[in-house]
Amino acid sequence: MRKFLVVLDDSRECLNAMRFAAMRAANTGGGVEILSIIPPEEFNHWIGVGEVMREEARERIQAHFEVFAKWMRDRQGVDPELVIREGEAVQQILAQIEADSEVGVLVLGAATDRKGPGPIVTQLTRSAGTLPIPITIVPGDISKEKLKAIT
Repeated sequence: MRKFLVVLDDSRECLNAMRFAAMRAANTGGGVEILSIIPPEEFNHWIGVGEVMREEARERIQAHFEVFAKWMRDRQGVDPELVIREGEAVQQILAQIEADSEVGVLVLGAATDRKGPGPIVTQLTRSAGTLPIPITIVPGDISKEKLKAIT
């Protein structure tokens, strides 16, 4: 089964990327894999404190994921998978693509502010020509109706 890989983070544009991935998966018989990445700088503390912080981060991610997963199951009939990795975002995205041969499309949300589309979109589009799968970039301010129409 082809999976749409979408990155779960705290950005506003993440919401539309999630919607797009779920709608496309539902309309094409695919699946959704949600990747959340814990940045390495969160754990540069003493070992015991770092472990507690790591566990708290995983719990926050799991709670955030459950909100999206419920919507995907209830509204789109798609049961997403959650993958949590630790490290630099782009490296971990590429590692997950390599680790799961069923991932066929990377879905990213683009920010709408003046700073640009966001660091992950910027970094990955620079190397888009050498990526093993296509990237779909979803505008952060696209309407639900427009998303429904194009998926």
